[in-house]
Amino acid sequence: MNERSETLQRWIARQHALPVDACPLEDVAGDASFRHYYRFRLPDGTQRVLMDAPPEHENSQAFVDIARAWRAARLPVPALYAIDLEAGFVELEDLGDDVMHRHLGSDTDALTWFERALHLLQCLQRQAPCSGLPEYDHALLARELDLFPEWCLTKLLDLPAPPSWPALRESLIDSALVQPRVAVHRDFDAMNLMLHEDTLWLIDFQDAVNGPISYDLVSLLRGRYRLWPQERMADFIENFRRRAQEDGRLPPIDAAIFYRQVEAMGVQRSLKVLGIFCRLTLRDAKPRYLERLPHFLTHLRQGLAAVPAYGEFLTWIDTTFTPALCRELDHRGIDHPLEERIS
Repeated sequence: MNERSETLQRWIARQHALPVDACPLEDVAGDASFRHYYRFRLPDGTQRVLMDAPPEHENSQAFVDIARAWRAARLPVPALYAIDLEAGFVELEDLGDDVMHRHLGSDTDALTWFERALHLLQCLQRQAPCSGLPEYDHALLARELDLFPEWCLTKLLDLPAPPSWPALRESLIDSALVQPRVAVHRDFDAMNLMLHEDTLWLIDFQDAVNGPISYDLVSLLRGRYRLWPQERMADFIENFRRRAQEDGRLPPIDAAIFYRQVEAMGVQRSLKVLGIFCRLTLRDAKPRYLERLPHFLTHLRQGLAAVPAYGEFLTWIDTTFTPALCRELDHRGIDHPLEERIS
């Protein structure tokens, strides 16, 4: 126990009028942010989760506001029991430890669970209010894209951005901004979908925004745990388009145009993720995230290949960026199949 976890233990003891020694905390998990989670058991055996989000680093107000709004909208998010925004402590409903990504072993199982997740996404986009959410606007999209040249190119690889970068950057932003707006979770991924009482639940939604309809779709399909063949990706995207048009989330749009918009959104997200993983390594001393770069580079290449206008940047990725990244990963002793994926 460190000083902060001891403060959290005293806080939860006060919330339930219990002695501190009757409130042992079980370390559950941290994540890529500064948040940390603990499990706590009440005297009647009920388990709760405690979120520790240091206020100087994390915005717990956004988490609380979204949790309340989405629960009121009948979406599956954990209940909140006690809140101290000044300290950064929140007592939450315990959804257990069963995460969707643990059920993706076979292609058949993965397909079943991804379809369930897409149904949840449909509910999120239809039911979650957008009022009060920050706008996923030009400035935010640009800041996210700029993580790639800043952290991945300049600071990790000492590599200049190619001449095609400015045009690609603006094209990706424009493609995102023309799409219908919905509530966007912003990390709608198999790691952030909990299975509890045979229902998928949403967690880690504090960064939600009002943004493009395709963002959470591609966040799921080009996430951490699956590399779908391009034909399957096209099927997912077309099925989503049809359902979204049927229920009014999406106005009539040509299938090929929407497909390119989704893949362009995936390119934006993959570039952002590559930048974030490099920042986690270089700024936050979390080098394990470098091991995920090859996976998201594959996502990036698939997305670029799906949009012919991005061919020049894809060529630069294959001829300049990938060899430089291979050398860096080799230098750090990180195994990677990049050459095999490119060849």
